[in-house]
Amino acid sequence: MIALSAERMAAAMGAELVDRGPGEFPSKAAIDSRAITGGELFFGLVGATDDGARFAETALESGAWGVVVSPEWAGKLAGSGRFVFSSDDPLRALQMLARAWRRELDATVIGVTGSVGKTSVKDITRAILPGRVHASAENFNTEIGLPLTVLEAQPGTETLVLEMAMRGAGQIAELAEIAEPDIGVITNVGPVHVELLGSIEAVAEAKAELIAGLRPGGTLIAPVEAGHLEPHLKGFPGVIRFGAGGEVELIGRELVAADRLDRDGDPLPAGVVATVATSHGDQEFSFPFTESHNLTNALAAIAAGLAAGSTPAELAVRSGRVAFSKLRGEHIVLGADGDDRGLLINDCYNANPISMRAALEYLAELGRPRKVAVLGVMAELGPEQDRFHGEIGDFARELGIETVIGVGEVARGYRPDRQVGDPAEAAAAVRGLLGSDTAVLIKGSRAAGLEAVTETLVATEGKVS
Repeated sequence: MIALSAERMAAAMGAELVDRGPGEFPSKAAIDSRAITGGELFFGLVGATDDGARFAETALESGAWGVVVSPEWAGKLAGSGRFVFSSDDPLRALQMLARAWRRELDATVIGVTGSVGKTSVKDITRAILPGRVHASAENFNTEIGLPLTVLEAQPGTETLVLEMAMRGAGQIAELAEIAEPDIGVITNVGPVHVELLGSIEAVAEAKAELIAGLRPGGTLIAPVEAGHLEPHLKGFPGVIRFGAGGEVELIGRELVAADRLDRDGDPLPAGVVATVATSHGDQEFSFPFTESHNLTNALAAIAAGLAAGSTPAELAVRSGRVAFSKLRGEHIVLGADGDDRGLLINDCYNANPISMRAALEYLAELGRPRKVAVLGVMAELGPEQDRFHGEIGDFARELGIETVIGVGEVARGYRPDRQVGDPAEAAAAVRGLLGSDTAVLIKGSRAAGLEAVTETLVATEGKVS
């Protein structure tokens, strides 16, 4: 519920209230008329080829509380018996309403960005924070998704955890203007979006827009090894570092087997008991994952939680609740009727040189002796993409990965053991390598569509867990 009067919403959006309707407040904001279930405030966004206001009438018929549309459409919808707002720029209206609601909530806002790991850090932070926490769903991390996330937050929300994507210079600054974060987390800076920005230095500068966008007295969470981000941290007083030698660091870990049972007798996933040193003392955290890169992500999340005012003990009691968003390191044991046909690591949401190295290292650490890597393109790497792909191929061989399967033309850069044209061919190639001793990593940028490999293998081989 967006508990602002229609007049306050109009003022916040810089819009004109053209017509009134029943109901005191809308439930949330929406931009898709097909998703209207009743009570939403529909924004008719103007796209490159279409005007979303064309669907405003459909949204009202489906039960929308009201609509925000351009002036020409507002006049046509006046008299509909629902709230109608007229705005020259419905997207800007959406963003400014989100900022007004963020201020009304007076919640602590944590903004999370970085070249790699921002979604996982968001997921871990959401899980371990106490109180009423609302966070970005899936990839709601853009100039549209972020304000929609804020406007979903219910009255009484104590913390907002907002993922912030970066597709170019100025975008993080735009998102920070909406969110006004109290705490910023920059997970790392690497060769991601170089094709768009021209250099890693430019990527770091774009990520650093989050620093300037923090509220006065805000806190920044950054890695000890900040690399190209380091020059932007100089002179900023409120920095908490995570990683070896930082204010939040891992000082011990003990793997926990996957054969434990919960109170209901169901198997618990493999995990790790991590001992973390903080400025508030040492604390053990029990996480339902074992990957080294996710332990690093957990350190960033713990640092954010401490900055938000929680104690290490308050964060640790919730650490077993972590659940990651889809396609990010999902573990699937193939087979039917308990017949183990191999372990899939479904990590095909995105890929770049940093995340690819981390995923391959994790594959190499797994107990199954035969290792297969199904690798798609790493997108947006610019003119050096061949070098980056070649380095990853060499790295896989250094780790002892038995078979590398490249999917798509650009993946030839890995110099794979086997080259295939598409996900269907990749699935067929993997089927011939499966067995209880096999672990298969599936990873590539979304453009590669490698989720189809997993879907095909699950459909043909079955799924044990």
